[in-house]
Amino acid sequence: MEGSTFLPNKPVYPTPTKRPPQSNKPVKFSSVTLPHPPQPQSPSHSPPSLPLDSLLQHLLHLSSPPNTTHNPKSINPHKPYNSHSPSLHISSESSLKLHHQVHHPKKSAPVSVLQLDNGKEEGQSGDGSLEFLTRKGMLMLNSIKEQPLNGLPDFFDSVKFELLQIDMFSLLKALDLSGDWERALVLFQWVVSDLGSNNAKLDNQVVELMVKILGRESQYAIALKLFALIHIEEYSLDVRAYTTILHAYSRSGKYQKAISMFEKMKEIGLSPTLVTYNVMLDVYGKMGRSWNKILGLLDEMRSKGLEFDEFTCSTVISACGREGLLNEAKEFFSGLKSQGFVPGTVTYNALLQVFGKAGVYSEALSILKEMEDNNCPADSVTYNELVAAYVRAGFYDEGAAVIETMTKKGVRPNAITYTTVINAYGKAGKEDKALRLFHRMKQSGCVPNVCTYNAVLGMLGKKSRSEEMIMILCDMKESGCSPNRITWNTMLAMCGNKGMHKYINLVFREMKNCGFEPDRDTFNTLISAYGRCGADIDATKMYKEMIREGFTPCVTTYNALLNALARRGDWKAAESVIQDMKNKGFRPSETSYSLMLQCYAKGGNVKGIETIEKEISDGHIYPSWMLLRTLVLANCRCRAVEGMERAFQELQKNGYKLDLVLFNSMLSIFSKNNMYERAHEMLHLIRESGLTPDLVTYNSLMDMYARAGECWKAEEILKGLQESGGKPDIVSYNTVIKGFCRKGLMQEAIRILSEMTTKGIRPCIFTYNTFVAGYAAQGMFTEIDDVISHMIQHNCKPNELTYKIVVDGYCKARRYKDAMDFVSKIKEIDDSFDDQSIERLAFRVRENLDS
Repeated sequence: MEGSTFLPNKPVYPTPTKRPPQSNKPVKFSSVTLPHPPQPQSPSHSPPSLPLDSLLQHLLHLSSPPNTTHNPKSINPHKPYNSHSPSLHISSESSLKLHHQVHHPKKSAPVSVLQLDNGKEEGQSGDGSLEFLTRKGMLMLNSIKEQPLNGLPDFFDSVKFELLQIDMFSLLKALDLSGDWERALVLFQWVVSDLGSNNAKLDNQVVELMVKILGRESQYAIALKLFALIHIEEYSLDVRAYTTILHAYSRSGKYQKAISMFEKMKEIGLSPTLVTYNVMLDVYGKMGRSWNKILGLLDEMRSKGLEFDEFTCSTVISACGREGLLNEAKEFFSGLKSQGFVPGTVTYNALLQVFGKAGVYSEALSILKEMEDNNCPADSVTYNELVAAYVRAGFYDEGAAVIETMTKKGVRPNAITYTTVINAYGKAGKEDKALRLFHRMKQSGCVPNVCTYNAVLGMLGKKSRSEEMIMILCDMKESGCSPNRITWNTMLAMCGNKGMHKYINLVFREMKNCGFEPDRDTFNTLISAYGRCGADIDATKMYKEMIREGFTPCVTTYNALLNALARRGDWKAAESVIQDMKNKGFRPSETSYSLMLQCYAKGGNVKGIETIEKEISDGHIYPSWMLLRTLVLANCRCRAVEGMERAFQELQKNGYKLDLVLFNSMLSIFSKNNMYERAHEMLHLIRESGLTPDLVTYNSLMDMYARAGECWKAEEILKGLQESGGKPDIVSYNTVIKGFCRKGLMQEAIRILSEMTTKGIRPCIFTYNTFVAGYAAQGMFTEIDDVISHMIQHNCKPNELTYKIVVDGYCKARRYKDAMDFVSKIKEIDDSFDDQSIERLAFRVRENLDS
């Protein structure tokens, strides 16, 4: 076993023949004999601004309304606000795709359009009769229809007296029945503005009509703006109008407002319909920590004799998925069937999503089989959830293969199918595979949607591939796909790196200038981005601002806070966040626990890692692929070998995908702990899993042999890497140099150094310190002086460790006076070396002398 390596598709390395004895004559570490190292790259204290500025320019251009242009020289153009009172602007380009905003003196808000219902308004006759209008009303209607949309506010101001003499409800209804609901909306907003200045109140019928129009046209963002202006809670409306308002609150994340209005609705004697209850189930499901509330609503529905429909069932099951309540989802589903409910495709899809989100692909496959046995047709959503189940378990290629299965079954893969796999490849660091699938998607005739583009942009943004991001933005423009709030959130997330704090502020400002007001996801992204920048104070401020804006924190919000804490290993603060989640009724997700593990690992808290491991083994936390994988890596970071192996066995037992990162991490730990047989087993598993070793694998293998004193074997691995087309990095060369230096073969170490610099790799402080340690171990202090001179000559200043190695070498040789003389001359070598470090080195000599 020790005599060979096991790398798939590579020759087994033979045990090297015995090398001839090496000469240990003093070797000159001289610039005359060594090739000059490459020049150091100038340090970058701040990220380059050009790529991000260019990206932002492209995004600003794409996000601009049709008649708006941005100054190419400035990425923060001033936008004058309308001088009128708050007014609504609707683009005349199309009555189907709107670019309109409710303007306020200080901020503007975007409107997304989702056409859910094109049915006729109640009361509309077959011929569109408008007999209810008076003669004056009909004249005014015709005048309004003749005006350009953006000129309506000025027109209303000019005919204010005549307009207020007409029954507003009839005029608004007539505009809507005539197919001009946009003009009705502008008129309503003008009336709100006019009455607001006189502290007057609108007629209930008028408000009710506009609520229904906005609900029908899915104009929830505008609806919320108007509700705030007219104080919607002061009006008495019918059930349908209240249900529309509840839906608007649900869509915008204003869950507490939805709950308050639902309670008010019942207090005034209105009886909620099935649709109303379904909306409230959705509210509690999205809000989280509400399983008992959901059960209470279901009991309430039963007591009123309301029969559950597909939406009821799928909403409840989806709520389980958000909370990770797998058992509750199965029990609810079984209970439905036992009561005679026949699940349809929508309900099965919701159940598939629950297990897909947890990465339990085996359960997802059994649900799919049950659907087939019950002759329940699978649709694109069904297969999309199956794809999600595969990728969540780490089986990315298997998820991609479902696309072929769908085609064979006559189900056309849609943008969601492709986006799910593209997103998974991106998260796994397989950007090239994701891009190939993206191009294949377009070639198949499937048009990417904004979510697809956002996934690709987010993936490229993590790798700072700015030029390709610009190409994707250009592709968006060519396909007529407009950026949305998530696109901007993606840009914000891209700025979440050290030193890019100012860019977060810039992008956020421009996002709002383009009319995209922050939603809950935006705040979550901001908290996470500030945390990754190390700007914890700003992350906390953003959390407080989110609360002030009326958004309810969710599990994602807490995870953003945990992410910031995990980066600095502040596990005590992270434990407080988890406890706060639980106190407020939130159930931490697998991401929450994964971040907690990362926090413990960064802080070196092995007991904390073991606590989460015990909760998993006791069944309190579901053992998902993400969680078990993180558990392996957290133990690796703490060098907790037993915990690492236990977690790895759990991964295998659950049938989850094992990736190269796991194998490399474990191989490295086994090597560092001199567990060579276990390291070779990892190499066997790499081969059996069909994976190709990467540079990290080779480096770990070299390190293993270097630590074992088999420096020649380490060099053979280096040569094998080169012969296979791989490119060794500085770690590769440093490892082989370390192996030779430890064996006292300094001539061979210099040979490797020479090869390294010839290949264009500049030696680092670790390289030179390795040579210093090698010479010190042999008492070759003259050669050490040569190394230090070479370092300074080539702009690599010795650090305190360099001098400490020399001091320890002298002390080990019991040459204490020479050690003190060396310390006293350090200032002559490097006058910038600080006095405290010199004092520590001198104390080290005295300490060795006394012992």
